[in-house]
Amino acid sequence: MTPPSPDTIYFYAQTDPYAEFSNFAPYGVCFEDIWWPTVEHYFQAMKFHDAAYRTRIRRCQKPKDAKALGMTRKIPLRADWEEVKDDIMYAAVLCKFRTHGAPRQLLLGTGDAPLVENAPMDAYWGCGPDGLGLNKLGRILMRVRGELAEDAAALNR
Repeated sequence: MTPPSPDTIYFYAQTDPYAEFSNFAPYGVCFEDIWWPTVEHYFQAMKFHDAAYRTRIRRCQKPKDAKALGMTRKIPLRADWEEVKDDIMYAAVLCKFRTHGAPRQLLLGTGDAPLVENAPMDAYWGCGPDGLGLNKLGRILMRVRGELAEDAAALNR
C-alpha cells in the first residue's frame, strides 16, 4: 500500500478536528419524510426491515446507542444488506452534506486531500488497526466532495 500523503486528513472522534465528517456528528438527514438525528441512526436502522425496530433505533438519544441496536443479531438483518450497505451509506452521507451548510463548506475546504476515517477497530469503513483498511467512509466522503464541488461549479457558470 502507498504511504499516506502528508496532506491526508484523518477524522474519527467527536473531539477531533473534522469531527463533522463522523456519522455520529449531530447533523440529521431526512428520507421518505422521516427525520433521522444522525447518519449513524439512519444507517443502523436500514439494516432491518422491521419498521418498529427501525423506529426504536431512530428514537435513540445518542448515536452510540443507535449503533448498539444496529449491531444486534437478535433481529434478522435484511437479506440484501451486504449488497446495499455501501449505497445506503453513500446516500446518507450525501444527504447530510447537501442539507447542512457548515459541514459542506468544511468538506469542500479540504480540496483534494485524502480523507481517512481513523477507526482503529473498523477495517471496512475506516483504516483499521494497521492503517490498511478499506476506508470506505473516507472514499465516500471524497466522492461526495467531488459531487458538491461540481454542484458549486455549475451554480457559478
